[in-house]
Amino acid sequence: MTIPLTVEVPSGTPRGSVVAETEQVRSFWQELGLPGVFDVHTHFMPKNVMDKVWAYFDQVGSAQNPVTPQAPLLPTGMAWPITYREDEDARLNTLRGFGVRGFTSMIYPHKPSMAAWLNSWGADFASRTPDCLHTATFYPEESAAEYVADAISAGTRIFKSHIQVGSYSPNDALLEPVWGAIEDASIPVVIHCGSGPTPGPHTGPGPIGELLGRFPRLPLIIAHMGMPEYSEFLDLAERYEHVRLDTTMAFTDFSEARWPFPSSEMSRLRDLQGRILFGSDFPNIPYTYAEALEAVARLDLGDDWVRDVCYSNGAELFTLA
Repeated sequence: MTIPLTVEVPSGTPRGSVVAETEQVRSFWQELGLPGVFDVHTHFMPKNVMDKVWAYFDQVGSAQNPVTPQAPLLPTGMAWPITYREDEDARLNTLRGFGVRGFTSMIYPHKPSMAAWLNSWGADFASRTPDCLHTATFYPEESAAEYVADAISAGTRIFKSHIQVGSYSPNDALLEPVWGAIEDASIPVVIHCGSGPTPGPHTGPGPIGELLGRFPRLPLIIAHMGMPEYSEFLDLAERYEHVRLDTTMAFTDFSEARWPFPSSEMSRLRDLQGRILFGSDFPNIPYTYAEALEAVARLDLGDDWVRDVCYSNGAELFTLA
């Protein structure tokens, strides 16, 4: 089944209301007989942090792309408009209107002495946003073991690790107690470790394979399907039973034009049906939420596969009632 993408927002309709798109998204999961969508990869952050993220994306289309060693995100000249540039309440209303039953806040630091503060914000956000999984993060620093233990004790449901933006090795000695605690607590970690959209000094499957060799029970969720090293990250998912992948940005026209998923690997997606989770990267996507869902559906792997990926796998992993 597909989303009827021919529906258009009437002229003069406020973009924030996303009236027609709400109808598209709700039709998607209703036709599948689902109670909604479960999205493991959405971003809610302190306003000053989100404003800086948006400012970065605003400039990547220019020749003055501010790429630094701390934020090697995108190649110069790559346009990346923010589709859902709304205040926090409006973004929450948009997701809920779509019928997203569970989502995350996906906070991440790009420097030391930032993660503990983000974790405090994430705990407060989760306390006032019951449909958002309590999200936490970390960075390789002396205090990481302590604040990660505190986050676990406080009820964190999911962690975010951004190897690319943080420009750190997942095998940094300062993270050894962090990975050990997370493995023992069996808390999933959404980890951006693929080399897309631009490689970093520690991205790629090699460092993650090394990490899993020491912590084979780590419940990693490989963000963006490991883009562009799809095959190698599928190898890791087949080798380690607790490794999952999220669909964030993968399979969309935007990504397929730059980092296409190899058609030869489609059968492996079917075989891993129970360990692939829908992710959107909302609100920081240069296309609509409906397009992200349509990209998953048009793989033509069957309605049962789409049901599991877009709702059931996430709901089961996080025991959503």
